Amino acid sequence: MTSPRLAPAPRAAVVEVTQADDDRLADYVRLRETSLRRSLESERGLFIAEGDKVIRRAVEAGYRPRSFLLAERWLAGLDDVLDRWPEVPVYLVTEDLAEQVTGFHVHRGALASLHREQRHRVADLLQLQRLVVCEDIVDHTNVGALLRNAAALGWDGVLLSPRSADPLYRRSIKVSMGSVFSLPWARLTDWHAAPEQLREAGFVTVALTLTDDSVDLAHVSAVTAGQDGRPGKVALLVGTEGAGLSTRWTAAATVRARIPMAAGIDSLNVAAATAVACYVLGPAQSSSSSSS
Repeated sequence: MTSPRLAPAPRAAVVEVTQADDDRLADYVRLRETSLRRSLESERGLFIAEGDKVIRRAVEAGYRPRSFLLAERWLAGLDDVLDRWPEVPVYLVTEDLAEQVTGFHVHRGALASLHREQRHRVADLLQLQRLVVCEDIVDHTNVGALLRNAAALGWDGVLLSPRSADPLYRRSIKVSMGSVFSLPWARLTDWHAAPEQLREAGFVTVALTLTDDSVDLAHVSAVTAGQDGRPGKVALLVGTEGAGLSTRWTAAATVRARIPMAAGIDSLNVAAATAVACYVLGPAQSSSSSSS
């Protein structure tokens, strides 16, 4: 005898919205204004995901949606996601109206507002093996790229100084391709004490810098190995887009390293430089070095 099939939970009615000043769309207003959104999103405890893939990754990572703002063409593609949250309102809008509300062209026609959560503490990340540590990286695109690079190259997490940009800001999330939802990250509370905090947790700290005593990054692996020759705990310190690392963090690092440049170029963009360093000092390279 077969058991009766349970009826699916009813989905909240899709609500067609035709006015840009509809109060129900308040979460999505003026998304281009970074300073305004930073305070609003923090105050309301939310963040915005843009695009069907990013929305799906956020929900699959366990973030709870507050609402969805969708053009009609995305209803079918996100049907399974919407069915998981039948009580969450789905606001159906034209793409022109979405642009009026948000202040930019929502070329993918899909947004979601989700409940903000801080999932990891600094103490949690200090238990890991490889960390990228960002000092005052204020550009959201760079923060998103750093998260994506670290995740793609096998690093365990990212720590951010108090003044670094928000990993859950819409642009950071989009550039990270959802890596912000899977890679552990946390924000440091004490900028000044961070190098000592990392050292006390057993990390070799590698400052990516152009100081006179910096060594070729390719020669740093021997310094980062533990006493038994096996890969040790490594924290890669990277600094602001313009000035680079502060004197404080540079001087306190175990070793200072640079990426050799050619053609009169002094350095790479911070996200690109971090990608190179994460590859050179990453788990794959360290494993091959220790086995040779």
